[in-house]
Amino acid sequence: MKHIITTLACAAAFAVASSPAFASAGGSCHFHGNKPAVEATVLACAVQRKDALASSGKIDASWKSVKQDKVEQVDGKKGKEWKVTFANPAAKDKGKETLYLFFTVPGNFIAANFTGQ
Repeated sequence: MKHIITTLACAAAFAVASSPAFASAGGSCHFHGNKPAVEATVLACAVQRKDALASSGKIDASWKSVKQDKVEQVDGKKGKEWKVTFANPAAKDKGKETLYLFFTVPGNFIAANFTGQ
């Protein structure tokens, strides 16, 4: 009886551990380690994040059609980080014509804002 219970517990644990994990939008842009991401990877993640922000209503939906303006590495609070800039001259609020998205060097999202800071 003890062996049956142990076997069933192991089988249940294995079934749970081997089930597929489902990531949310932007989930494919999560990286481990310190290997620097290439610019194309960061840009793809920035577009994905921008579109998710627009879809969720956090930024205006007009941002979905905006292409990236610039991708660069800058000195952030904790060292180097990626800064991706999107310019939307059609933005209703002129103080929000430029959207900045920040990523770690390996490519993980840090923040998005309209100030660039």
